[in-house]
Amino acid sequence: EETLVCENLDKMAQFGFENDIHSILKLDMPITNAPMARWQRKASSSNTAGLSSLSPGKSANVSLSSSKTPTKTPGKGKKTPSKMGGDRFIPIRSNKQMDVANFLITKENEPVDANTSVSSESQKFWSVTLNGYNIEDAKILHLGGKPLNAPEGYQNNLKVLYSQAMTPASLKKNRYISSSPDRILDAPDLRNDFYLNLLDWSSRNILAVALNNNVYLWDAAQGDIHLLMKMEREEDYISSLSWTKEGNYLAVGTSDCKVQLWDVENQKRLRSMASHTARIGVLSWNDYILSSGSRSGQIHHHDVRVADHHISTLAGHSQEVCGLKWSPDGRYLASGGNDNLVCLWPRVQEGSSNRGGQLIRCLNEHQGAVKALAWCPWQSNILASGGGTSDRHIRTWNVNTGSCISSLDTQSQISSLLFAPNYKELVSAHGYAHNNVVIWKYPSLTKIAELNGHDGRVLNLILSPDNTTVATVAGDETIRLWKCFEMDPVMKKSKERLVKSASSVIHQSIR
Repeated sequence: EETLVCENLDKMAQFGFENDIHSILKLDMPITNAPMARWQRKASSSNTAGLSSLSPGKSANVSLSSSKTPTKTPGKGKKTPSKMGGDRFIPIRSNKQMDVANFLITKENEPVDANTSVSSESQKFWSVTLNGYNIEDAKILHLGGKPLNAPEGYQNNLKVLYSQAMTPASLKKNRYISSSPDRILDAPDLRNDFYLNLLDWSSRNILAVALNNNVYLWDAAQGDIHLLMKMEREEDYISSLSWTKEGNYLAVGTSDCKVQLWDVENQKRLRSMASHTARIGVLSWNDYILSSGSRSGQIHHHDVRVADHHISTLAGHSQEVCGLKWSPDGRYLASGGNDNLVCLWPRVQEGSSNRGGQLIRCLNEHQGAVKALAWCPWQSNILASGGGTSDRHIRTWNVNTGSCISSLDTQSQISSLLFAPNYKELVSAHGYAHNNVVIWKYPSLTKIAELNGHDGRVLNLILSPDNTTVATVAGDETIRLWKCFEMDPVMKKSKERLVKSASSVIHQSIR
């Protein structure tokens, strides 16, 4: 029995020892002999200071047993924001969290070694194990060297920081366009007539201008001026000019209903072609075919190689034809008239009985005379047209479909248009009320620059053979040269390389 009692006592002692161990290890049990917590001291001091507000039956000293932690956290009624879309307000940070955050800020921009890369799940696991929380939640600021792109569908945009890298000043090469002309030439006795086309620039860098009944040639390279021709009768005048593609022949339309063809190098008239019944206000070349537009509303095709030059008549306009342009590929002829119409005609068919062809389509959205026509050099199916005083719109067309691509009100009469290929821009000349030249970005038609200086309406503009300079002639009897499209040296070199490579391919194919 004594042995049994001893065994029982040993078991009870061991059980008591285990209970003591368990009670020690239970850290979440209330500690009775610990100093009063800070929030409790604060509460008791505030209660002591405000005894007069307490009920008579209540004790001023709040004991530990009577003071309980509030069962509801303040603001518990409101839902805690979810991780996606919530704010990052962190009310309390321990010293350990601040140290971790400081470490993350200083180290996160350093390059990561591929050999020591750890997955995000592993990082989270070690963080929770060692620190008791996820280190991602300890970040105060995120300093990123490169802008971070939020994944698709990401809701909390506040957690993704974006930065904009400013372009160095050395890389900002804004093109400078001078508002003053490079050169001004005197043009006395110029006829101030909206419907005439009195200026053209050849591929050999010769500028031709018609001054009343005279045609003058200005060598842009040498600066020399020559009188090419003069009308026999004083009452007659020059109404249109057009160079051939090679630049060795000049076609001259006159008020006495004739088209003259001149050999410029020898200063000799080759022929005078009569077929129209009214003045010829506009001319356009397509290889050996010369097309002429008259005040009668008719367009004539002339084959300059044969004696019987008049091969076809196009009748699509009811009033004077003042705009006429063959497309660069020779497929279409665009004509504009005082009847507000733009007409599209096919190329001249060799050997057919009616070599003029039928009207392809008629574009009738302009509300004023259409003198300004320009084909896009890099998009052969794009035509730009400009309307007169009662229209004032620049319109671009897809000639294959006949649809109007864009329309812009310039608030001024449009007398001439051209495309500048160096920067892919469109240039317009204006009469009433602005009397200026405007450069537009194509195809957006946003204004880039205005060239002011003419005192009268600008009648015509033409581009130099190197595509860098625009020549304008106006009712103030001056010709002004504007150097607006000088190429950047880098662009120029790349373009020259392309030209050289293309020419070498051509030579190889010929051999």
